[in-house]
Amino acid sequence: MNPIQLFDPASSTFTYILFDEKSTESPRPAIIIDPVDDQLERDLGVLRHYGLKLIWALETHAHADHITSAGRLAEHAGAQTAAPDACGITTASKQLKDGDVLSFGSQHITALHTPGHTAGSMSFVWKNGSDSLAQTHVFTGDTLLIGGCGRSDFQSGSATALYNSITQVLFSLPDSTTVWPGHDYKGQTQSTIGAEKVGNARVTGRSLEEFVALMGALDLPKPKRLEEAVPANQRSGLAQAVRHDAGDAHTPLSSGKVKVAETVQPAEGYAGDISPQLAFDWWQSGEAVLVDIRTDAERAWVGFIPGAVDLAWKQWPGMVMNPAYDDGILAAIPKGKKAVFLCRSGLRSVPAAQRAAELGIEAYNILEGFEGDPNGNAHRNSAGGWRYRGLPWRQN
Repeated sequence: MNPIQLFDPASSTFTYILFDEKSTESPRPAIIIDPVDDQLERDLGVLRHYGLKLIWALETHAHADHITSAGRLAEHAGAQTAAPDACGITTASKQLKDGDVLSFGSQHITALHTPGHTAGSMSFVWKNGSDSLAQTHVFTGDTLLIGGCGRSDFQSGSATALYNSITQVLFSLPDSTTVWPGHDYKGQTQSTIGAEKVGNARVTGRSLEEFVALMGALDLPKPKRLEEAVPANQRSGLAQAVRHDAGDAHTPLSSGKVKVAETVQPAEGYAGDISPQLAFDWWQSGEAVLVDIRTDAERAWVGFIPGAVDLAWKQWPGMVMNPAYDDGILAAIPKGKKAVFLCRSGLRSVPAAQRAAELGIEAYNILEGFEGDPNGNAHRNSAGGWRYRGLPWRQN
């Protein structure tokens, strides 16, 4: 059985509905991958037509070319939302990590972390059928397209990571695996891993260095809906940030957490102070470069942000000034882009931003930093900060 493949012509986006064909439940359990807001009624109609109960609404990444309907589908169908944990989609009730498995009836789908198009991008593998006759399907989002691949020049994308995701992760699947892409612009609907290995115009026969050079020379225009779509998709397409848990009313994400103003606050010697969320939104939209000025030791021991520019303001041990800071920051920030600076608590990043401003960069300090201020028990990550706000980070 193949998935139900649906198409949104405005964004050339494919949406997929999978269900347990052999389920004796009525309605039968199903999932949907990458739904589009303008196609909400269509998708609800398909679910009704096939007698399906939506269990999961999944995202491969935070899209830049359309707005998702995942949150609205969850409200209509009583489903849960799931999204990659490094995409900043804090409204998703399930934050997916590499290898996570979601079930719908007797069927299962497995998450594969395939970064490159964005830092958090994921693909989903579905094996449909008995063990001996199972057909493997992979839903690749914007990572692997038919004869091509997604771009890697915004939303903390990386051509190196994209090449590795395709050649080392996706191409390790059986050649017979059916590839279901997130987009197609030529009327194609599916491919196979074997076909892409030998005939993908972007990847086949290219070394990593050649691929990176090719991607860097594409010079593509920004998606028209970029600045609107990314923040909306980090709220699962809803007007306000709410999380959907199984069969439950939605849960406001602000519950129990102190909000920080989502506007620029005036500052002396640099462009201003901003909240972690606003910094993340700018970074994901491609408007700004995120610069983590903590020490290498802090990033190694406490946690790091995939895709950020790591450039210490002071070096450990001794916390002496980094003599390579000026050259590093000038090399890291393209002309015309903002720079947002992150430290442990939003203090050390102030002089780092001031120095960047002296060098001609539009520099902003991220309030609260990565860990926030300590509470009454001298514990951080409990009253503010990048981690506390639910933004993407990882730990070694």
